[in-house]
Amino acid sequence: MKACRREPVPHTPVWFMRQAGRSLPEYLKVREGIGMLESCMRPELVAEITLQPVRRHKVDAAIYFSDIVVPLKAIGIDLDIKPGVGPVVAEPIRTRADLARLRDLTPEDVWYVTEAIGLLTGELGATPLIGFAGAPFTLASYLVEGGPSRNHEHTKALMYGDPQLWADLLDRLAEITSAFLKVQIEAGASAVQLFDSWVGALAPADYRRSVMPASAKVLDAVASYGVPRIHFGVGTGELLGLMGEAGADVVGVDWRVPLDEAARRVGPGKALQGNLDPAVLFSTQEAVRTKTREVLDAAAGLEGHVFNLGHGVLPTTDPDALTHLVEYVHAQTAR
Repeated sequence: MKACRREPVPHTPVWFMRQAGRSLPEYLKVREGIGMLESCMRPELVAEITLQPVRRHKVDAAIYFSDIVVPLKAIGIDLDIKPGVGPVVAEPIRTRADLARLRDLTPEDVWYVTEAIGLLTGELGATPLIGFAGAPFTLASYLVEGGPSRNHEHTKALMYGDPQLWADLLDRLAEITSAFLKVQIEAGASAVQLFDSWVGALAPADYRRSVMPASAKVLDAVASYGVPRIHFGVGTGELLGLMGEAGADVVGVDWRVPLDEAARRVGPGKALQGNLDPAVLFSTQEAVRTKTREVLDAAAGLEGHVFNLGHGVLPTTDPDALTHLVEYVHAQTAR
């Protein structure tokens, strides 16, 4: 939390996107025979999965175990997470009439989130819990495409072809996302991250005009709580300044842009998060340390730095590589 607020820290803190999940054998064991969305709705299971990487890796923060489509499922959208594919929406949203299917989210819709966070804050003690949600653009992309997409052709066709419908769709999703983050913060989350996984598909002018207002609305909606707000996207090197402008306290950076250059693009007054390439963890321990040192050196002049990967932990990552990485960063940055 101190690093997020750009305050002095005893060592650079570390957590990993997707640290709870597919790379851990204990995760695979407790999830056996349970669908992804169902596992997100069982408070005791959510708490156990969230705690697993904290116990194993000694990371400095827990990340709430969920999925970005959980609030959409909670308001009645017919979707499922298909193994090896991702979220698949039965009836894509592409017309004004379809907007009516996106009703407001209430705390009662996601009662299991409140319950799970209550269990977690009791167990975690001084270790902070990071809540998260999908950003409006990424949620819209899943809804409009009907699932994951390489080119986002339906999404962009709607964005360019019917700007008003697009703006109304993103505004509706901003309301749902804001409500989902508020539930997590009010239940006890210490910080929140807004994931815009697919927004790197856009040019800066399109982002500023067609996406930034909705992301800013979400980040502003939770500003009064005083918890750090992290904003992350993949392939967003050209958007880093705008993503900071949207209202984040911490801007997540993928591995394509060095942190010192990212700081120049984002500008003063923001902490940065990142940004080791997740694939580096498949190399030798010496190579991992060399690349980690490069990240730490690039971060040396930052106002605040949270060490992370430049995207999520890959499913076949050796868990021991993550444990060693946490130990190395802590040792190298001890003040």
